[in-house]
Amino acid sequence: MIQIQIEPVWRFRRREDDQSLEILLDFLAEIRTTGKITAAAERAGVSYRHAWNLIEKWSDFFNMPIVVRRQGRGTRLTPFGETLVWAGQRLEARLRPLLQNLSQELETEINQMLAHGPLVLRVHASHGFAVPKLRELLAREPDIDVDFRYVSNQSSLVSLGHDGCDLAGMHLPQGELRKRAIAAGKGWLNPRTHRVISFVTREMGLMVRRGNPLGISAVERLLDPQIRFVNRDPDSGTRLLFEQLLARHRIDGSRINGYEHSEFTHAAVAAYVASGFADVAFGVEAAARQFDLDFVRLLTEDYVFVCRKEILELEAVQRVLSVMRGHEFHAAINQLPGYQVKEAGAIKTISEVFRQTQ
Repeated sequence: MIQIQIEPVWRFRRREDDQSLEILLDFLAEIRTTGKITAAAERAGVSYRHAWNLIEKWSDFFNMPIVVRRQGRGTRLTPFGETLVWAGQRLEARLRPLLQNLSQELETEINQMLAHGPLVLRVHASHGFAVPKLRELLAREPDIDVDFRYVSNQSSLVSLGHDGCDLAGMHLPQGELRKRAIAAGKGWLNPRTHRVISFVTREMGLMVRRGNPLGISAVERLLDPQIRFVNRDPDSGTRLLFEQLLARHRIDGSRINGYEHSEFTHAAVAAYVASGFADVAFGVEAAARQFDLDFVRLLTEDYVFVCRKEILELEAVQRVLSVMRGHEFHAAINQLPGYQVKEAGAIKTISEVFRQTQ
C-alpha cells in the first residue's frame, strides 16, 4: 500500500530582489518550548553550529532578531519569532485535516490501480483527536486499507445514507441536549438497518487563556462586548452543538463579539485563543490543553460510529473493532485530556443509543 503525506512549506520572499527563504517553524517552536538551541538542533538533525547559522540567516533576512540569548537562562524567541511560530501553528491546525483528506484521495486513486485491489473500508468522521489516533493504529495493520475522510457530523450521516461510506462518525451530547442532536440526524438513520459502534466520550467547554483573566465561566459571559469569541465553521457538529447550547440559555449568537468568525478545527480555534486573537472558543478539552489554555467544562459528548448492520461481519470491520478494543488504543486515548474510552467496539442498536440521556 502506498501512503502519501502532504505538508506545508513556509517560504518567504523579498519582492525587491526576488530572494526567498524557507523557515523551519518546528525548529523555532522547539526553542520556545525548551529554551535550548541544542534541543532544537537535535530534533532537526543538525549541528549546534548549523542551528545558529540558520538563526542568523533568518534574522538577517528579516532584518530583526528571531531569538535572544539570556545569560545562564538559555534562549528565548523574540516577539517576532513568537509571531512566526503562532502563525505556523494556526496554519497547521487549519490545514491538517484538509491536507490529510487530499492525501487520502490521492492514496485511494493510486492504490486502487495497484495489484492489491480496491480499498476495503471507507470511514467518514469529524477530525477531533480520538479519530486520528484510530487512524494511526489502523495504518499499521497489515492487509487492511481504510479510506479515512474528515467531514462534518451531519455530512458523515448523509454520506452513509447515500452509500458514500461504511462507517460514519456521530457525536451525541449527554443530558438535556441529546434529543436535539438526535433530531438533527434521525432522518438518515433506520433502527432496522443501522447499528452503532461505541467509541469514546469527550469533554466539551470553553477554552480560555491561562488563568482565565476575564473570568469566563459560563456562556452568558460571552455577551460581554469586550470578550472576543472565535467560532467553529458553520457545517461542523461542534458549531451545531454550540448553537443548541445557546438556544437552551436563550442567547442570540449575533450578540456575541466574533461569532461570525470561524475556524475549521478544534485545534485551530484553540490556537487562535492562545495567540491572543480571541479570548474564548468552544471545543474539546484536549485542544485547550494542547495550547496551554484553561478549560471550563460545559458538557460531555458520546462519540460513536454508525454503520449498516450487514457489514459488521466483514473481516475489515472486525479488524477495526479489534483495534478499538485493544490495549494500545485504550492507552492512546487515556493520554488525551478530556477523552475516555467508552465501551469501544461494542455494538448497539439505534434505539439503545438514542434513549440514553446520561
